[in-house]
Amino acid sequence: MTIRIFIDPGHNLGTINAGASANGLVEADVNFQVGKGLADILRMDDRFEVRMSRNTIDEVIGTDMATSLQTRVTLANDWPADYFISIHCNYSEDVNLNGSEVYIYRRYTQANWLAEHLLQALVDVVQMRDNLIHVDPELYVLKHTTMPANLVELGYLTNINDAEKLRNDKELFSVALYVGLLQYFGFAA
Repeated sequence: MTIRIFIDPGHNLGTINAGASANGLVEADVNFQVGKGLADILRMDDRFEVRMSRNTIDEVIGTDMATSLQTRVTLANDWPADYFISIHCNYSEDVNLNGSEVYIYRRYTQANWLAEHLLQALVDVVQMRDNLIHVDPELYVLKHTTMPANLVELGYLTNINDAEKLRNDKELFSVALYVGLLQYFGFAA
């Protein structure tokens, strides 16, 4: 049986549901590159089938924030995906904040167990700080997907060390997410 993974590189370039920017990095760009890297790796593994919400870096999903989020969820639900991973970068006025974190809809679920593996792989492979798993039932893509869903914050664009990794080690982030998936499914990494 093939496992269907839906990858959502969060936000769009431009002004519709645009993400953050800092230290010369644009969130939608980083999200896409890491998401596409993960999709490329998954496509080489016949245990997985993968689709993405944005298939090119400049593809714009939706006409405003609401339709952008709704379209991403609808694409995953209609497929239907087995798992949903939304990829993001964090932003803070406090430039000392750094590290990776994962958001889920509720604890003690498959999404929670997957989040544990994804976060641990980011810590182990990319050497990111572990900022824990957070429950946020109000995040649209977590609330409205019909499959286990994770929203991964890779690191802080506003932290110089995280920004350096997000600029230079995008492939490592993709590999880490793949390793986390393998570990979650009990496959040899």
